[in-house]
Amino acid sequence: MRFATTAPLRREIEGRIPERPFTVEFWDGTRLAANGEGGPTFYVRSPRAAAHVLRAPGQLGLGRAYVSGEIEVDDMDAVIELLDSWKPPALESADKARLLVAAVRAAGLTLPPRPPAAELRPSGRRHSKDRDARAVRHHYDVSNEFFSLFLDDSMTYSCAIFSRGAQTLEEAQEEKLEMVCRKLALAEGERVLDVGCGWGSFPLWAATRHGARVLGITLSPPQAEKARQRAEAAGVADRVEIRVMDYRDLAGERPFSAIASIGMVEHVGSGNIDVYARTLAGLLEPGGRLLNHGITRLRHTDSEAGPFSERYVFPDAAPLHLSRVLLAMERAGFVTRHVEEFAADYAETLRHWARRLDENLDDAVRLAGPERVRVWRLYLRAARNGFESGFTSIYQARCTLG
Repeated sequence: MRFATTAPLRREIEGRIPERPFTVEFWDGTRLAANGEGGPTFYVRSPRAAAHVLRAPGQLGLGRAYVSGEIEVDDMDAVIELLDSWKPPALESADKARLLVAAVRAAGLTLPPRPPAAELRPSGRRHSKDRDARAVRHHYDVSNEFFSLFLDDSMTYSCAIFSRGAQTLEEAQEEKLEMVCRKLALAEGERVLDVGCGWGSFPLWAATRHGARVLGITLSPPQAEKARQRAEAAGVADRVEIRVMDYRDLAGERPFSAIASIGMVEHVGSGNIDVYARTLAGLLEPGGRLLNHGITRLRHTDSEAGPFSERYVFPDAAPLHLSRVLLAMERAGFVTRHVEEFAADYAETLRHWARRLDENLDDAVRLAGPERVRVWRLYLRAARNGFESGFTSIYQARCTLG
């Protein structure tokens, strides 16, 4: 790009951020070396990287530059560790202004770059049915085959349980599915609801192993179609029904004996958590059982999600605090009988998923494109770090109605 030059930006970074546990290499062959040993290397591929940051300063602009391939890194795990541990120096307004001017010179004469195609900017009322459906489909409708590259054979897209002795991802997911059935005390012929059923792993397990009759709901049509095919192949299509529908549209359904909600509550939102709890309560027969399994935030000072996750990973996802979820359950008439935490198990699950995705990168790019693959490689590691650092955890709460 015309008149783009990295020299002023390099000088300003070196002067304003003298302690740098990372290396930066620019498109013109110049570099800023890390102070000390190790640390990741950021490869700034073109002036468009600076232009992305200028258009949206902060996490979103850097995220756009990364997703579009204008910034590459040599070690994703080291970058996650850096973002978690490194505290950049506080800058005065004059320092920020000089860095901004240097970034403008690095970008050169160029039109502002478009956001990557993988970005979704949600519109409409937050957590309305239409907006929730768009958010879910943005995340899941990459392709069923893409998810199969890193999930286990059961296509279970939630926390596996390694802490009970499982050695493989498949064993750990089987332990989780059976654990949910044990906690719900499922019996032959009982009518069960799975809220957010994904590709049908829990409905199939409950039907084949416990003889339950299961209704699973999802907002993703490709997920639903795959789940129906799997039920047919397993010989339980007469006991497993899969619908594409919102949980709020279940009112009036014949009561269920038990409900499993696995990895769904974190997408409900603070404004709808009481609606969610009341809806589930209204779907259970007297004395019915609920197993609510979901990610929570731990610190009350943290925001629900950052701009990168909002645009690229799961728009409108809002992990609430456990106390808020349980309060909603109590208000709806549930009695909480047992609560169990599995943060270490989810961190291990994500470690397996990230490794499996890396082992299938060529197929992943073919199926989802390079932008989506960059998003997922970062997301899986950042999510794991969240469980390891105390930002998030995950809980199963077993409740009964009344």
